[in-house]
Amino acid sequence: MEEEVGAEGEMENAEPLSAEKYAAEAMAADMAPWIVFDACKTPRAEFEGWLESNRPSQVSRYGDEEGGSSPVGWISVQGPEKWPSMGDVEGLQEGWERLLASGRSVSFQTVKELALNYGVLTGKWLMHLDTGFKVDHAWECIARAVLDGKIHSAKVSPRNPKPDNRHVICVYNQTFTEEDQVMRLDALIRAAGVKCPLSYKPDVYTYLGIYRNNRWKLCPTIYESKFNLECIPRRSHIINKVTGMEVK
Repeated sequence: MEEEVGAEGEMENAEPLSAEKYAAEAMAADMAPWIVFDACKTPRAEFEGWLESNRPSQVSRYGDEEGGSSPVGWISVQGPEKWPSMGDVEGLQEGWERLLASGRSVSFQTVKELALNYGVLTGKWLMHLDTGFKVDHAWECIARAVLDGKIHSAKVSPRNPKPDNRHVICVYNQTFTEEDQVMRLDALIRAAGVKCPLSYKPDVYTYLGIYRNNRWKLCPTIYESKFNLECIPRRSHIINKVTGMEVK
């Protein structure tokens, strides 16, 4: 779902979808109603009940007409601190169209330049999990870290009835160009108790429709993280997928 597990989630399929199809699924999820706990507006005392009532494995992406439930795009927790402006997304997309029309080659660096010019710098670590206990437990760990102000915000895709579809959890930070900040967020996710593999995607890629199988042959994620249980102290092994180098 991610951005519809066919999108932000970018699951493997027997017949791989195009980037345009992934982007369309992502837009559909974003436009559907969200279930949101906003720590700035909702009393903390209501969090436990909200969390129990909205476990991702129990919330249906497409709703249940007989049960009276509506479609749900995302389940989200917003932390107690607000971020400044998310940047000029409309200007970014117009700049992107001009870039494509100019015939210039498209690379991570040209997309990064656009993101900097228009202030669209947020990004997210993604994790993909089977429905049931695994996703519910990981989501609870992340959601509590957001409520405590350790993480700014996060969202999880609800249960999707499609075969082999998994949930995706997106955990956000403010600036994808600051590698130290991206690494700190990884450490916070690990400290919350999540040990599964992670991948990191700048939001600029999402806004520009850069998903798997895109025509520019850009990898849709720029970092990957695998938790190393053997090293002491235990930590993530992170690769910068743009450079191919390990992040120390």
